[in-house]
Amino acid sequence: GWLALRYGGITTPTLANPLFPVGGLVGESKSKILDHISGVAPYVARHVSVTATQDSTRDAADGLRALADIGIALPVVAKPDMGCRGVGVRLIETPDELTAYFSDFPDGEPVVLQEYVPFEAEAGIFYVRHPDAETGQIISMTLKYFPHVIGDGSSTLRELIAADKRAGKISHIYLPRHAERLDLVLPKGQPYRLAFAGSHSRGTIFRDGNAFITEAMRQKFDEISRAIPEFYFGRFDVRFKDIESLQAGKDFKIVEVNGAGGEATHIWDRNTSLKDAYRTLMNQYDLLFQIGRRNRQRGFKAIAPWTLLSHYLKEKRLTGHYPATQ
Repeated sequence: GWLALRYGGITTPTLANPLFPVGGLVGESKSKILDHISGVAPYVARHVSVTATQDSTRDAADGLRALADIGIALPVVAKPDMGCRGVGVRLIETPDELTAYFSDFPDGEPVVLQEYVPFEAEAGIFYVRHPDAETGQIISMTLKYFPHVIGDGSSTLRELIAADKRAGKISHIYLPRHAERLDLVLPKGQPYRLAFAGSHSRGTIFRDGNAFITEAMRQKFDEISRAIPEFYFGRFDVRFKDIESLQAGKDFKIVEVNGAGGEATHIWDRNTSLKDAYRTLMNQYDLLFQIGRRNRQRGFKAIAPWTLLSHYLKEKRLTGHYPATQ
């Protein structure tokens, strides 16, 4: 509230990236943002967008045809065009799975089908640049770990989840997700991945990776960000080969860009104190409003508060109707 008074209004943050839908604050279109960053295509996972209808078989066929046109084969990642925190994200490996995904999707809403990046490692890299500055900075880096349980040859998946120190405490997330396999007995030593979507609220483990930020990384993401028209504030979610490659600014793919509504997600490291988390967020919000005000001074106009509210309400309404997150 104070920042809104100080910097010119509650919708000032939508001007942080004035050419993004709603600045990337809330209820934005993923496909439009991915289209907007097409100037850095070599660093971005390719995608197509298909609107769901009442004919899921045809929708899946249309999606496969559109993917083939840009040289992408299954598996792919399916996700809602409008959504946050990993909601509705699934790995699609067969045409039948794609048909099932469309059948569970709200009619008239777009689905993003994105090439699967085979790198196991994922990170969130938060970049900020003031419109008057020549260079930007990485203010946060989060390393994401996808939890597994390990088979013992006798326990079911349900029992392995319940016995795991962490997974057992959030079994309400994992059990419904793996309902069809809960009675499966894993061979001894075989790992079983519990989360695919790189979201903390969906069960993925976040660790503070700020110590791994390098000047080469900063330069690479500065180069990428400056090639995106009027982009100043947001988090790149990337999949990468290994930490050494990422530190050198190579062997990674951007799978999503979160704009004004992005978060410095390293605060979700279990070792981060509540005080440090709030300090990080307040610093982030201050930068967000500063950049928005400067872009207003440069001639960009903020959206009306009721327009912002309508985007928020639409996103909240749709969230409950998406397929289950993997």
